[in-house]
Amino acid sequence: MKEILAELESRRETARLGGGQRRIDAQHAKGKLTARERIELLLDEGSFEEFDMFKVHRCTDFGMEESHIPGDGVVTGWGTVNGRTVYVFSKDFTVFGGSLSETHAQKIIKIQDMALQNRAPIIGLFDAGGARIQEGVAALGGYGEVFQRNVLASGVIPQISVIMGPCAGGDVYSPAMTDFIFMVRDTSYMFVTGPDVVKTVTNETVTAEELGGASVHTTKSSIADKAFDNDVVALQEVRRLIDFLPMNNQADVPEIANYDDPTRVDTSLDTLIPDNPNKPYDIKELIAKTVDEGDFFEIQPSFAGNIVVGLGRVEGRTVGIIANQPMVLAGVLDSDASRKAARFVRFCDCFNIPLVTFVDVPGFLPGTAQEYGGLIKHGAKLLFAYAEATVPKVTVITRKAYGGAYDVMSSKHIRGDINYAWPSAEIAVMGAKGAVEILYRSELSDKEKIAKRTKDYEDRFANPFVAAERGYIDEVIRPHSTRRRVSRALALLRSKNQQNPWKKHDNIPL
Repeated sequence: MKEILAELESRRETARLGGGQRRIDAQHAKGKLTARERIELLLDEGSFEEFDMFKVHRCTDFGMEESHIPGDGVVTGWGTVNGRTVYVFSKDFTVFGGSLSETHAQKIIKIQDMALQNRAPIIGLFDAGGARIQEGVAALGGYGEVFQRNVLASGVIPQISVIMGPCAGGDVYSPAMTDFIFMVRDTSYMFVTGPDVVKTVTNETVTAEELGGASVHTTKSSIADKAFDNDVVALQEVRRLIDFLPMNNQADVPEIANYDDPTRVDTSLDTLIPDNPNKPYDIKELIAKTVDEGDFFEIQPSFAGNIVVGLGRVEGRTVGIIANQPMVLAGVLDSDASRKAARFVRFCDCFNIPLVTFVDVPGFLPGTAQEYGGLIKHGAKLLFAYAEATVPKVTVITRKAYGGAYDVMSSKHIRGDINYAWPSAEIAVMGAKGAVEILYRSELSDKEKIAKRTKDYEDRFANPFVAAERGYIDEVIRPHSTRRRVSRALALLRSKNQQNPWKKHDNIPL
């Protein structure tokens, strides 16, 4: 028995070394951790249970029969994050560059099936160069099997991808179908075709960073939700995100001990809105003063800054926050902001996370660039997302709520449950100046008359009371009581049960 145990330990030690010490050192020299080091940081200490440590490929082409490394380029298993079960796979760049083979894919598929069957989140750590060329179509078949499971798991369990090195070819499509994608600055990149292929086909000269680095995907393409400075910070932030998420679509949102009084009053909010209606203010200040202990996990902070989305807690329970940001483009809705918010609303609705919406929106962004870019369809995505959502929805209008954008931002008319407004709210078809220029076009030459008409319009519509008179606003509240009102509304809606008509699936305007 001693000999057998010794052999087991020897085989384990060989598997743990992956591609060998030289390649591990090369990985460290690039500022990257190894696949196993990443798992150790991500999971609670000592909680990782590995599967298929000794699995090897079956390829016999191009000399591959002479090269077998246990694990075949991916480490898979399960563990816990703050005591809650998660499944994880971590691609090992030291073994065949982390490339995907048939058996490599089988290891990932096994973990995906277990995660779906046992209804627990799955986290993928990517550091790989695409399909293993030596295996040809067998590797492509493996990708297809992984993709299929991404789709089946979507909306059932949270799926998180962390890009921690190269991620090219087929490897990018699996993360693209998951709920969140995080990247590491300077060491990770994503693209379908690399710089060499781009050069050959389009004659463009571009670096890997310029083509698919973290800065590109967090600011331009919106592929990635956030970027971090190194592997350690990225993994710690993923742990933080997991704490906000339910285990699956039938589980309740997590609830943690809370020491922040839900009835807390913050008088500074009474002066948050400037006297000048055209002057901006930071909506993140309101968010921080509403959620527990100012703890807010923002999603896509570097993309479409005119809308803010992310996760916080109220009375210890997770909520999704969507808020127009007056500091960027006056908080207007454009194509990018609409897509960003729509995806987040749908994620929260999938996993029974209540929605809190802060509204200060002057309308949709005008212009040919927006219209040619499909603003109508992109704006409809956000409208569709809010209208189909059946989770509790609490809305607070802080200042402007103009035109169709008023309807879109979780209004009463699309099943907003509790809709509040601050006294500073202005709910109208458009701003007073634009309205008067249309209504009294013949009087535009008379400045005194126009000024009076504008004042009359403001007195009539630049307030929340017309909407309140019709029941579109449930209550006009004092700004300093926002946390208390939101907290009580969420408590009221905790047992909400709303069903949409049966359908195979909807047809959201993609």
